[in-house]
Amino acid sequence: MSEITHDPVTFDIIQNALEAVADEMFAAQRKTSMSAIIYEVLDLGTGICDANGEIASSGAGIPAFVGVLDKAVKRIIEKHPPETIRPGDLFASNDPYWGGVTHLNDMILAMPVFSDGRIVAWTSNIAHWNDVGGMVPGSMSSDATSIFQEGVRIPAVKLIDAGVPNQAVFDILYVNTRLPDYLRGDLWAGIAGVRIGERRILELVEKYGTETFEAALVDFMDLGERRARAALASLPKGVFHFEEEQDDGAIHKVTIEIRDDAFVVDLRDNPKQSGSKNSSREGVEISAQLAFKAVTDTAAPGNGGFFRPLEVITQPGTIFHVEEPGALGYYSEVEIRLFDLILRCLAPHLPGLVPAGNFASICGTVVGGPHPDHGRHYTIVEPQLGGWGAQVGRDGNSAIFSGFHGDTFNCPAEVAEARYGLAVDRMALNPTPGGEGEWRGGKGINVHYRVRADNNFLSVGYTRSRIPPWGVDGGLDGTPNYVEVLRPGGAAERYSFGTDIPLNIGDVVKVVTGNGGGVGDPKKRARSAIEDDVRNGYLSPERAAEIYGYKPAAAEAAR
Repeated sequence: MSEITHDPVTFDIIQNALEAVADEMFAAQRKTSMSAIIYEVLDLGTGICDANGEIASSGAGIPAFVGVLDKAVKRIIEKHPPETIRPGDLFASNDPYWGGVTHLNDMILAMPVFSDGRIVAWTSNIAHWNDVGGMVPGSMSSDATSIFQEGVRIPAVKLIDAGVPNQAVFDILYVNTRLPDYLRGDLWAGIAGVRIGERRILELVEKYGTETFEAALVDFMDLGERRARAALASLPKGVFHFEEEQDDGAIHKVTIEIRDDAFVVDLRDNPKQSGSKNSSREGVEISAQLAFKAVTDTAAPGNGGFFRPLEVITQPGTIFHVEEPGALGYYSEVEIRLFDLILRCLAPHLPGLVPAGNFASICGTVVGGPHPDHGRHYTIVEPQLGGWGAQVGRDGNSAIFSGFHGDTFNCPAEVAEARYGLAVDRMALNPTPGGEGEWRGGKGINVHYRVRADNNFLSVGYTRSRIPPWGVDGGLDGTPNYVEVLRPGGAAERYSFGTDIPLNIGDVVKVVTGNGGGVGDPKKRARSAIEDDVRNGYLSPERAAEIYGYKPAAAEAAR
């Protein structure tokens, strides 16, 4: 057996190795998945938790997904006491009322890692599955009012028992999807991911010993807490309040209290739960965790210790704490609105840290139907890119996923056309004016999907469709997110939320995401930057003249 050591260098090696293991888990799942939403878009997350379910390290992908894993593992432990768990067990949960946190499309897999007869860690992952049943293809319906309408519920159950698959659960999953081949492939890719994580952790434990490994995890959590409290000490203290009107006229409110020992987010005074736009209690904790990380120490380890100073207060029965059997299909739009709300609340008190408004929506786009080449059902599930807000000294990023959605990518046109029954006629930046300033907001996108068969459908869920990203210090507001259906010979049909909208051959789904807000007086923008915008097609000469007072050099010389 390895000698027990509390050497800080050994601790550092183990802690960095855990990050590498989480990254390898991510790579394994990505490379073996069936669905482009996973292997191209990277709509997944991987992580390692300690024996108690606290997140210790995470791989790439969606930050909001990594924040799910510890909460899911804790719920699994609550339902299955440690004395009933054996080596080789593997658990699954997609139910927000049983640790699933998000919505039924997101499946969590978790596997205990044993050493010396006890659990020393958990490996876990989460990924979006294209279809898990429910009232509409793709399983996300803005018309849903109950979780029972959204698909099959897997409430933190044992999927594999001591290495032996529980075939009944597998069968239930396969029969409750319109895409069984894809679900089967994505499920086993996730199983491969947690198993490779278990293997690598056991190698670490064999090399350094069980006690040293466990001590390194404790030390890592304590490091996270020290970094968080040091950053908290530098924040302005007080009670800050902000409220914001939403597209549907509802008012979302937040009160933040920053004390020497705590960062408190109070969400009690908010609208009652409604339709499918609700979040679980744990989901809003993730939004608060991401915002807390953004305004404290972005370089510190984002482990369970780091979030010890954070407190979140909610009111059951509201959109920020849905009660069963409320629907959660579009939970992401509630959580991203909250992430935005917290940052906007703090922006006046943290000058220069928070940029102007961004498109701030997942912009979930689901298209499907019979494939024109072979007739089998297909479903494309696409989050969308958009424009980020400007900051003092720099323009906003163009065509990037929201900060809430993390390090993910769009599905390339070539892959979309090869795998799905659509043609991609256009994939460009959004040319719509908006977001100008001394530093302009980033550009959204303008993408056209052309339908190649009859009896297809479209379901969408976009926010910031009426109220655009805000400008700062004289910068102009950005532009909204929306979808248009263009039918041959017909008028454009505009949507922000819609379910099972019929599509037929020749129809075009036009996706438009917002430009971010600008910062500063547009009249102060550098001439060279204006010329670059005109040259790159970000800005028409007419708009440049209107907003910036710009005149091309040739015209000025002629005058």
